[in-house]
Amino acid sequence: MLVAKLNGKEIQLAQQDGLWVAEGTAQVDIHPISERRFHMIANHRSYDVEVLSVVHAEKKVTLNINNRVIEVALSDAFDRLLHDLGMDKAAVHKVNNIKAPMPGLVLRLEVEEGAELAAGDKVLVLEAMKMENVIKSPGSGKVKHILVKPGTPVEKNQVLVELE
Repeated sequence: MLVAKLNGKEIQLAQQDGLWVAEGTAQVDIHPISERRFHMIANHRSYDVEVLSVVHAEKKVTLNINNRVIEVALSDAFDRLLHDLGMDKAAVHKVNNIKAPMPGLVLRLEVEEGAELAAGDKVLVLEAMKMENVIKSPGSGKVKHILVKPGTPVEKNQVLVELE
């Protein structure tokens, strides 16, 4: 069973016919439109749902439901046990380096040394296969060293920015 925290309210989710359904929901019908868009009917109401972002490390999903942006935080029995024992903060992964996810060319930097970063902040733009890719911070921290500059070619897994 999963628990979804939605606008401060916890909703119990159970798996039913391969779908996660809110307990007590009479009937849910979900039809995929594309990879990130769905049409859903729940309790005789129609919903257009778009998945805006998924942060696997934090178990958070941002949805646009009928033009209303909603952030959902998911937790399972293990997450709740860690929270009850006061160990949930110890399970957070500390990020020390931001690495290139693919080979490419640094187009521009979005931060300076000494800048404070939060998870999801833009760090730099990397061109790969003629596409611009925004590299975001996977966690919070302070920029210690920037090891690249615009125009620098980089390889996959090369350290781009060191964090404190």
